[in-house]
Amino acid sequence: MKCSYNWLKEYIPLDGVTPKELARALTMSGSKVESVTELGADIQNVVIGRVTAIGKHPDADRLFVCSVDTGDGTPKQIVTGANNVFAGAVVPVALDGALLPGGKKIKTGRMRGLESQGMLCSGDELGLDGHDQPGADADGILILDDTFTPGADAAEALMLRDTVLEFEITNNRPDCLSVIGIAREAAATLAAAGQDAGTVIGRPFSSGNGAGAQSGISGYLTVTVEDETLCPRYSARVVTDVVPGPSPLWMRRRLRACGVRPLGNIVDITNYVMLELGQPMHAFDHACLRDGRLVVRTARPGETLETLDGRARSLEPSMLVIADARDATAVAGVMGGAESEITEKTKTIVFESASFNGPSVRRTALSLAMRTDASSRFEKGLDPTATLPALERACQLVLELGSGEPVPGVIDVCAPLAPPVSVPFETARIERYLGVGIPNAGELLESLGFVIRDGSALVPSWRSDVSVWQDLAEEAARLHGYDKIPATLPPSKNQGWLTEAQALRARLNELCVSLGFFEMLTYSFIGPADFDAARFPADSPLRRAKTLRNPLGEEHSVMRTSLLPSLLEALSRNVAARNPDVRLYELGMVYTDEGEQLPRETRRLVLGGYGDDTDYFTLKGAVETLIGRFCRKRADFVRASGPAFHPGRCAEVMIRGRSAGLIGELHPTLLRGLPSGAAACELDAELLLELSQPDAKFVPMPRFPAVTRDIALICPAGTQAADVRGTIEKNGGHLLEECALFDVYEGKNLPDGARSLAYRLIFRAEDRTLTDGEAESAIQKILRKLHDGLGVTIRS
Repeated sequence: MKCSYNWLKEYIPLDGVTPKELARALTMSGSKVESVTELGADIQNVVIGRVTAIGKHPDADRLFVCSVDTGDGTPKQIVTGANNVFAGAVVPVALDGALLPGGKKIKTGRMRGLESQGMLCSGDELGLDGHDQPGADADGILILDDTFTPGADAAEALMLRDTVLEFEITNNRPDCLSVIGIAREAAATLAAAGQDAGTVIGRPFSSGNGAGAQSGISGYLTVTVEDETLCPRYSARVVTDVVPGPSPLWMRRRLRACGVRPLGNIVDITNYVMLELGQPMHAFDHACLRDGRLVVRTARPGETLETLDGRARSLEPSMLVIADARDATAVAGVMGGAESEITEKTKTIVFESASFNGPSVRRTALSLAMRTDASSRFEKGLDPTATLPALERACQLVLELGSGEPVPGVIDVCAPLAPPVSVPFETARIERYLGVGIPNAGELLESLGFVIRDGSALVPSWRSDVSVWQDLAEEAARLHGYDKIPATLPPSKNQGWLTEAQALRARLNELCVSLGFFEMLTYSFIGPADFDAARFPADSPLRRAKTLRNPLGEEHSVMRTSLLPSLLEALSRNVAARNPDVRLYELGMVYTDEGEQLPRETRRLVLGGYGDDTDYFTLKGAVETLIGRFCRKRADFVRASGPAFHPGRCAEVMIRGRSAGLIGELHPTLLRGLPSGAAACELDAELLLELSQPDAKFVPMPRFPAVTRDIALICPAGTQAADVRGTIEKNGGHLLEECALFDVYEGKNLPDGARSLAYRLIFRAEDRTLTDGEAESAIQKILRKLHDGLGVTIRS
């Protein structure tokens, strides 16, 4: 909803309140302002001028030299190429230093040897078209009438300066889809803030002769409503001696500021009333209504209608239409028909102002794919008592504009109206509910149109969203100011907390971040091509994925069975974005197809990355640290293979003999676009959560020194480093505190296929200082077991 600030000032005094201040105040009170746009700010130093003399340029056949009076007593010489300029013409003049829409700047210059002290402006150069200003769409300079005074600011004279506030109106507040509705909110908001905004200026809209059904209109029109459920109220008036033509400047500017294109005085009046009062209207050419009848009925089977947009519409029997004695002539609440359109030949019109069933209008608009300003209002539910004031306002404007003569009388076909809603009102109850004191709650509600009397609040007819006392509390709270309500905890002994599973997942996330990984969040559905990209074999169980019935596309048509394809896609995107070093992780769900049943959901953890500081070994270290901190257990790595990993650089992650997943350098065929050395790991998060241990507890520093020994071992071909380490730790006894591999050597002075592994062993006793003999005894036991079990010998 766009609203003109200048239009608002006709309803409430806004002296001293800038548009931005008003926007902030309304936003804080619940009427959110999306944007504030200044109109005419891009037009500077453009004035009204009168051409006092004109002659041909001495050196150019197509140029004219004009002497222009700009109101300062000094005629300006301006050279123009427009051939519609004449002596006495009133035109907009851009002077030296002027600014025009689009950022165009005007400076004094020379044209074929003669000085030109500005520029005569066309309508297009001022951002105007023929609907905004008569003659603005013609070739050449915009010619104005003699009512414009030379020297006046052109933007002011043409009423181009205004400020537009664009509101985000929620569906429960159709009353705010009008200038008077916004004005009502603004007055209440400013009054609550202590500013003297007064009340919304009431207008007894009247054409002077519309009260009561009189014989005058009965000679022109009859109205029949066949279904009061779909049309609870239908009101109409007739205007004769219609004089079609353009609307006055002020009306065109207000319509344009609110996003409506001016079309002509009669249509503009209906749009103006809709914007002003929120009640959609329509005008029929009376001569096109057979037998002077209007029948509100549902469409007949196979009935069609050409609407105002020139398209033939096929109507359905559930759609409500306005018909004459024979055919449909408008789609009720949506759009009128082309046959009864207002034209230059129209002499008598019928103004329609009705209340239609909101859901019916919405279904019709969606079915016909023609949602309009009128339908968007009707579908939210409008005040049925607004039809008559809208008619009176339209007829009043007809008289003010000299566009016709309203016929005495009004036709008002109305079903019994619902009685006003009364809601219990008690200030103390509202204060207890909100937890804050609002002693002036009654005054705040009255400023919105509620009537407080005898412990109840009478709800105004335009507030269909208020039905219970809690609604009154919300109204009082928003006007009091949500920002003035102190933040307090709920008065309850039960405070929220994370479940054990949630806390464990949060801890796992924190550990991943602490290890230098950035969290990613990807879709749970992927495409079959992603399985190929991850090199999953054709018979792999990971290809048996659950297919979506209504996918977004082929690339999102199945539920993922592994997080690895999502990681590969994310890494590729980062490469494309030229990110040199990337570490990503995701703790997410994978889905296993269980036939006709819903898929089985399993939580997995994937980590991966590339760059100077990320390869297989750094990722292996990160996984060791992660498992060590989270599970308080050591991770073992056993040589393995996986379709997505390098054949010789892949390992299975083991925790206490249980497989936790695979880790490795990505397969060379997957490195297209990825740097070499990129690595990934996918772990069973369910196992990690099962084996998780509490955070580490404080352990005092050792009281006694350690004994450190380095041993270099010659390992036969095929010996796994994990087996060597396991044998050392198993036979090191309770004195062995740490065993760490610090060197691997392959080459000269070793048997064929053998390699040297160097370990650092740290021994310590908690109650005494170890002797060299105790450490040596433990080492000898370890060496015997290594030799007997693995054929490993000490390297001399």
